[in-house]
Amino acid sequence: MKSFLIACILAALSLSDVAEARSKDAAGVPVKVVVTDTEGEPIATAVVRHPDESDRHRVNAVDGSWEATVLYMPDGSEMAFVPGMDLQLEISAPGYVTQIIQYSVRKRKNKIPVELARLDLQTEEIEEPVIQFGRDEPRDEGSEAPAY
Repeated sequence: MKSFLIACILAALSLSDVAEARSKDAAGVPVKVVVTDTEGEPIATAVVRHPDESDRHRVNAVDGSWEATVLYMPDGSEMAFVPGMDLQLEISAPGYVTQIIQYSVRKRKNKIPVELARLDLQTEEIEEPVIQFGRDEPRDEGSEAPAY
């Protein structure tokens, strides 16, 4: 009876080791994206997205980084980052030019620096048009306002 219990415990432990090894393989390798502006300051409002994915992932507001080992696709499947895979990501932020990057995942040290340039939003001041109605009459400069 004791040998049966020991055999069951050993079998359970070996199954948990196999499951843990499979989960490590399925999780993929970590990929880190660091988003900064042209001066090297982190962009707190940036988001990272895979073109086939519906979710946008916000970066860390303090250092502008986002890190993951897997992405979840709209059909419910998982896309684990594995060495040798070509990864395409879209990085955007309000007021900055969106960048689409292509990256080949390695076994380790997958840190991708992304520098976003500001949008050139120079706007001219537009004067508001004066719309006159048919009953309006221009005022003389020297006359007083009519009393009602």
